[in-house]
Amino acid sequence: MLRCDIITLFPDLIQPVLGQSMLKRAQEKGLLEARVHNLRDYTEGRHLVADDTPYGGGAGMVMKAEPVFRAVEALRRQHGESGASLRLLLPSPQGRPFTQRLAEEFRDERRRLVFVCGHYEGIDERVRIGLEPEEVSVGDYVLTGGELPALVMIDAAVRLIPGVLGDPESAERDSFAESLLDYPHYTRPAELRGLPVPEVLLSGNHEAIRLWRRKEALRSTYWKRPDLLQDRSLTDEDRRLIEEIVEEGTREASFAKRLS
Repeated sequence: MLRCDIITLFPDLIQPVLGQSMLKRAQEKGLLEARVHNLRDYTEGRHLVADDTPYGGGAGMVMKAEPVFRAVEALRRQHGESGASLRLLLPSPQGRPFTQRLAEEFRDERRRLVFVCGHYEGIDERVRIGLEPEEVSVGDYVLTGGELPALVMIDAAVRLIPGVLGDPESAERDSFAESLLDYPHYTRPAELRGLPVPEVLLSGNHEAIRLWRRKEALRSTYWKRPDLLQDRSLTDEDRRLIEEIVEEGTREASFAKRLS
């Protein structure tokens, strides 16, 4: 089971997603335990203030550190005084990149994953200094808060848990599951607006279909994300298919040049 806690100022951003589709089914099957904690429950005063103006001036507001400390300390008391049973995570563009490999690591994690979701201009730096969370980034861009990245990471990890997906092979075939992009997918009808499904997929020839899918996965990776192939150990079949892909691409480029 994947167990996670999400500390946020905006629980209504989290709850609807957890209550839908795969994440809902995972919880119903006992494969995911996800708890959302409203950071305002750990503030003081009747106004439940969780942010303040930045020292030194500047635009925007900064999330106060003390409510975050209280929230994390409450979870530590609940799940182990030392905090050893918790893995504290801070979604941040400054963090290590979130990858499929890290999703697999989260899936296998025996500790509770605790996501601290920042908002506004950020969190008081003393949260990083005092709690030493792992910073994890879902991309080189800035979002309004950490809620969406936390959901992305949970979703990516949960789909890898056996029993969550209807077809256990789905996760194995996903893009990046073996450092390759996915092959194209088609369903009925066999022709749509003059665009037919590749004949090989209608042939019933399982070996031909397997080979086509492998080649298309390699084609997508070669042209869109060649960096994924750099450190990959390729089979003889993969190398042969890539040679065909390069040759086909050269022919297409030459033909297009003649037409221009």
